[in-house]
Amino acid sequence: MGKIMEAVFCVFYLIFTMIIGIKIVCKSKGNKEFTLFGIMTIILVSGDSFHLVPRIFAAINQVGDYGFWLGTGKLITSITMTLFYLLMYFIFEIRYQKKSPALRIIMCVLAVVRIALCLFPQNDWTGAAPVIWGVYRNIPFCVMGLIMIILYFIQRKDDLFRWMWLAITLSFAFYLPVVLWADVHPMIGMLMLPKTCMYIWIVMMGYKGAKKLN
Repeated sequence: MGKIMEAVFCVFYLIFTMIIGIKIVCKSKGNKEFTLFGIMTIILVSGDSFHLVPRIFAAINQVGDYGFWLGTGKLITSITMTLFYLLMYFIFEIRYQKKSPALRIIMCVLAVVRIALCLFPQNDWTGAAPVIWGVYRNIPFCVMGLIMIILYFIQRKDDLFRWMWLAITLSFAFYLPVVLWADVHPMIGMLMLPKTCMYIWIVMMGYKGAKKLN
């Protein structure tokens, strides 16, 4: 029953978030900030679908080997999540008119390093990868997240994105235990559900802002 509920949640998340992403783009009317926010959302849900769709089929069928598709999906999701935070930084630059060439270079380098680490064969995405490689590839990712937390916390007086820093913080708080301990304690993997809820929260902040343009 628990797996079926997880599958229902995943279906809801994928459909709902894709619709919201498309709506943000449509409502942005050429506004660069929210057009980018909509694209960021679509990239998020598109990448997640490569991992979640196999999970949905595995939960419903409960037979067959989905290891290859789940592993490949995790790799794709890891890359698209990296792009998600890189685009979030660009949105920050546009919204607050705070362009720092040095910080932009740092974010881009972190993104490239993160993606490169994800592509190393030692990750063994479709098999039993050592936890240490989960740590390696998430170091630059966590630094990207920390930078975004700090930047949005500084701008917390912004009514629209007031709680952006908190949503990002909680998303990482739910994510990191899964990286470190889910292989040993599979139930920890359930933390990905509240992590996903944090992304829905982030997406809805952007949708609220896009609606104000109309």
